[in-house]
Amino acid sequence: MQKTKKPLRRPTPEEQVVLDQMSVPEVRPEEIARFNRHLEREHFLKSAQLVGQHLRYVATWQGGWLALASWSAPALHLKDRDAFIGWTPEQRRQRLALVVNNSRLLILPDCHYPNLASRFMKLMLGRLAQDWQRVWKHPVALAETFVDAQLYQGTA
Repeated sequence: MQKTKKPLRRPTPEEQVVLDQMSVPEVRPEEIARFNRHLEREHFLKSAQLVGQHLRYVATWQGGWLALASWSAPALHLKDRDAFIGWTPEQRRQRLALVVNNSRLLILPDCHYPNLASRFMKLMLGRLAQDWQRVWKHPVALAETFVDAQLYQGTA
């Protein structure tokens, strides 16, 4: 099921205000059930389950949710990642905990503004290492994300 590519467009002035003013807080414990319901209903993988260490974020504007994302522990063995980094098996064993995986990214149905995913990603990455250190007590050296190219362009 190949998605058709939409022509690129610039945000309208109203959409640009949303992009400029949106914030990206961590999901509060009382919001996790709502977060999970959105992923289970609207994300193509239909799952909100996170493995190991994780964080959840939501893009908000004027109190409304625009997009959701979760970060979690990386896959244990990923040949291309390990080759790209240049790790030996021993280095991978010692350093894999320094990698975090963008396990879910969901733009809510009524919020498909140009550049929203990119802006969301920028704001999350600006705080991810600090948040991860605070919550999980160790640093982040690499954030990875994967895109199903048959479903998405991967341009965020």
